[in-house]
Amino acid sequence: MLLRLPTSVSEAQRCLSEGAIPVGGATLQWAVWQRDGFPEQAVSLREVPEANVLAAEELGAAVLLSRVDDRVPEVLRRAASRVGTGAVRRAATVGGNIVGSTLRCLLPAALVLDARATVLDAEGPYETDLSELTAKRPVLLSLRWRTPLASSHRKLPDEPGGAPPLVVAVAVTAGRDGRDGTDGHVLRVAVRDGYDVLCESVEYDTGNGPVLDALARTPIGALPAGAWDVVREEVTAVLDRVA
Repeated sequence: MLLRLPTSVSEAQRCLSEGAIPVGGATLQWAVWQRDGFPEQAVSLREVPEANVLAAEELGAAVLLSRVDDRVPEVLRRAASRVGTGAVRRAATVGGNIVGSTLRCLLPAALVLDARATVLDAEGPYETDLSELTAKRPVLLSLRWRTPLASSHRKLPDEPGGAPPLVVAVAVTAGRDGRDGTDGHVLRVAVRDGYDVLCESVEYDTGNGPVLDALARTPIGALPAGAWDVVREEVTAVLDRVA
């Protein structure tokens, strides 16, 4: 297998048009290739500058999870720090986790940040939302978001041999640009329950009770009681920091 390492977006685009298969840290893809056979050529974005950015409101797809630090919002930093073991985080990439993994551990954090994705296909780069990213699985270049007022992330302990642990991500963001249909602040909550990820948003007001009542009327309110208890605790903690 030939591994191609482009140094620009245009060169990466050419690799894709010539049939190269995207690969990140290969922590998951490698096992598939060992079972099904290796492709003739693969392409990694680890030398492409746009895929390696690490800033307050942008994160490149080729960034290793171990490198995600306090330059990004708390919810995203905590999500990255709780993926697998240290050895996994030193090999796994942001793009591989969100696009290539069935667990998608970073996805709840990206959803509550209302992140947008810059992706790449054989025709060139374009911007899309996270629903298209996870459904069509194009090559991710980077994520962008607006800095939240407050955020949090909680992942329950793994149970050996059990279902994926519950993940709850929460953020309060300003909605003044009209994207949320409101001029006020918006509370977003994303929950990974098993392999399913739910994300809901409600308008933030001055009291925790009304916000939780509104959230309880969404599909997140229909989660099992134990999951709802975790959601309530995380939402209350974030709203207290905004107040």
